[in-house]
Amino acid sequence: MNSKEIRERFLSYFETQGHSRVASSSLIPMGDPTLLLTNAGMVQFKPYFSGDATPPNRRLTSSQKSFRTVDIDEVGDSTHLTMFEMLGNFSFGDYFKDGAMGFAVDCLESAMGLPRENFAVTVHVGDDEAYDLWQKHGIPTERIYRFGDADNWWGPPIHGEEGPCGPCAELHYDFGDARPGCGLDDCGPNCENFNPETGLICERYVELWNLVFMQYYRNLDGSLPPLPKTGIDTGMGFERLVVVLQDVKDIYGTDLFLPLIRKVEEISGHGSEESDEVRQAMRVVAEHGRSSAFLIADGVVPSNDGRGYVLRRMVRRAISHARRIGLDEPFLGIIADAVTEIMGDAYPELRNNRDFVQTVIKLEEERFLSVFQNGYAMLNDALAGADSLSGETAFRLWDTYGFPVEMTQEIAAESGVGVDMEGFEQHMAEQRERARAGATFGADRTKIRQYESLGVGGVKFLGYESLVSHTVAVGMISDDEVVGEATEGDDVEIALVETPFYPEGGGQVGDAGELVGPEGKIVVHDTQRVMPDLIMHFGKVVQGKVSLGQAIDAYVDPVRREDTARNHTATHLLHAALREVLGAHVRQAGSLVAPDRLRFDFSHVEPVTPEEMRQIQFLVNEKIRHNATVSKSEDRYSNAIERGALAFFGDKYEDTVRLIEIANGATFSFEVCGGTHVARTGELGSVFVLGESSIGAGMRRIEATSGRGAERVVNERIYATNAVATKLQTPVADIEGRIDGLLEELASLRRENENLERKLSLTSASDLLDRRQDVGGVSVLSARVDAANVDSMREMGDWLRDKMGSGVVVLGAVINDRPSLISMVTPDLRSSGLDAAGIVRGAAKVIGGGGGGRPDAAQAGGRDASKLDDALELVPSLVKEQLDKA
Repeated sequence: MNSKEIRERFLSYFETQGHSRVASSSLIPMGDPTLLLTNAGMVQFKPYFSGDATPPNRRLTSSQKSFRTVDIDEVGDSTHLTMFEMLGNFSFGDYFKDGAMGFAVDCLESAMGLPRENFAVTVHVGDDEAYDLWQKHGIPTERIYRFGDADNWWGPPIHGEEGPCGPCAELHYDFGDARPGCGLDDCGPNCENFNPETGLICERYVELWNLVFMQYYRNLDGSLPPLPKTGIDTGMGFERLVVVLQDVKDIYGTDLFLPLIRKVEEISGHGSEESDEVRQAMRVVAEHGRSSAFLIADGVVPSNDGRGYVLRRMVRRAISHARRIGLDEPFLGIIADAVTEIMGDAYPELRNNRDFVQTVIKLEEERFLSVFQNGYAMLNDALAGADSLSGETAFRLWDTYGFPVEMTQEIAAESGVGVDMEGFEQHMAEQRERARAGATFGADRTKIRQYESLGVGGVKFLGYESLVSHTVAVGMISDDEVVGEATEGDDVEIALVETPFYPEGGGQVGDAGELVGPEGKIVVHDTQRVMPDLIMHFGKVVQGKVSLGQAIDAYVDPVRREDTARNHTATHLLHAALREVLGAHVRQAGSLVAPDRLRFDFSHVEPVTPEEMRQIQFLVNEKIRHNATVSKSEDRYSNAIERGALAFFGDKYEDTVRLIEIANGATFSFEVCGGTHVARTGELGSVFVLGESSIGAGMRRIEATSGRGAERVVNERIYATNAVATKLQTPVADIEGRIDGLLEELASLRRENENLERKLSLTSASDLLDRRQDVGGVSVLSARVDAANVDSMREMGDWLRDKMGSGVVVLGAVINDRPSLISMVTPDLRSSGLDAAGIVRGAAKVIGGGGGGRPDAAQAGGRDASKLDDALELVPSLVKEQLDKA
């Protein structure tokens, strides 16, 4: 049974049970930059709900890719992957343990054809209910094993401190005698005994399916009250299932990986079974190539932090291992194409973004070749005369140059030098700790507790329909204390029963305005959603006092809101235009929507050309002129994605999401978005792009403005243009030609000036010939000169050297307040042991600098211009020292 059929059988089975299928095309943000991190093994998914209409009773099934929590350096054996595909089914408030266990056993037996007698299962040591239910579904007691929290408890997901959690049950497959086991009587699921013949951990049992029973909420005090509604969250490793059903030794023998291994064999000219080293290298190349293709297709580009850093490490580790099998030329593009052939049907983003994947991979391979040369030079310097390479050096090579530590070890071994791997791991651990310490997982716990203590159940947002509301103050914080009253001059955070103020989110800044009570007024400067259901207004009491329980009239600043809404709609128009002009690989990577401007970050590996920018801006303003309708609606997230809505990469969404569609007949833009927008595009007036720039490898940023901001920018530029035309005494239409003419005149004058300076320099240089000294029979000239730049000084040196015929020339000058030196030795004296580089280095020490070059010509710089004359006076003794040594 091929992998495509296995996937479809799984999905079809649950469709017949009243479930729907799910596919994924987005990844959660990475955490620790040295790890591939997921939330309990799952990424964002696109659910199609069926059955009950209310979200608490939804049922769904999934087939999706997921990125594991596994150190990259582990990958290459038969069990670890940086990416795996997960099959799963979910229930929230519908079926629970009995249903999940029944589905698991029946699906594997009836849909996949696996014999039930080969199943072995586990339960949490305290979950007697699950133990009994496994028996109900045909698993004998001798095949049911109990384990503790380490193996059979899930959650809480964030830090493990607080949140939903519960026991889990696992379904394992027993290969029996078909796999090398330990042969011991206590062999069973999670066996860690060693096979005495192979020396490997027992491989008889493999975990296929993990069933998580979310039924408790862990409080900070450790208590576990039951959840009001239980949930099921299951996951089955697709690659493991394929191994079982295709009856192969490991994942690299499945039809998911074997074609990739064969492709590596083809392009390298080696066979994967030549040696353990070759097999390991090919597995890393295939596995990392597959994961890299998916990451890039999902909009991740190589960078030095977060997801991009993980991708960069994978690419470079693949290149490192490829070099072991003779692959010195770019190759990952070939692997990416093979991945697309295997998985492109299930994950169409691979096909849709093929050109983008190829471009990113090519650029990263070329970039690594460049940094490799620098790192290689540093490594060779460190190895010179060394008995051992420090862990700090190995870490710096890895951290600064992306130099895989395996490559460092190999090159060091060629020189007979060992690497302090313990020290390297210590530096790695310290970096992981720094990354974890710098990571943010929501607001400070103390602050959250303070917000919870307000007792505000939730704040209703009215701002889509109205900018004004009559409401009540229900929570107040001032000076980090919960208060019942705030008086004039106090900075305050205030919660209302309901509010028209938009809280910052989706890149859009929070609303500002006024809160007016019967005894006082607050000027609000910001609004934030500090917790999922709690909106806080940040401001200052400017008049009287405001107390809890008082009636409040809330007034959003309408001009600020309208300007912000224009810019938010403009970001959607820009996003759509970028995708149309540059390609579908463009993904939003961040944004800022403020009243006066907008900023839009997106994935693209090259600068946007002027012509492309002209097309983008024209397309956006054309849609504005069409006065297209901006429709707002709500739908389930799964349905929205199926309908083609774009979602922001890395964001988490509620079950029901707000949709913004811009259409004038045909849809131009369709996105999941909770921000505020105009009703029709004509309200924007125009959009004016202020600039485009790089914000990192493969990431670009556009800054723009719309409405009154665009009008202001145009007026400013018209004024500036008119002012320039007046000063140039030329019509506006002729400014460019006039400036070109002036620049040419300036360039001509500069050339004339340089020629004059050169002639003057040579004239003054001729006077220096009389200052030659005889040092041990060698003519030596060292002098301070006036020179505009090093090139002029070098030209003077060339002239003096040629005039002298034989001798040493050292010249010094202060250029841009920094001392500079050049040194020259005629060819006939090099056999006498004279070295221009050695002379200039010695003189440079006096001016607090250094330098180098060739034996016949060198230069140096320093920091202390006051010591230049002292440095030049030292030259004769430096020449004599070299002659004496010769």
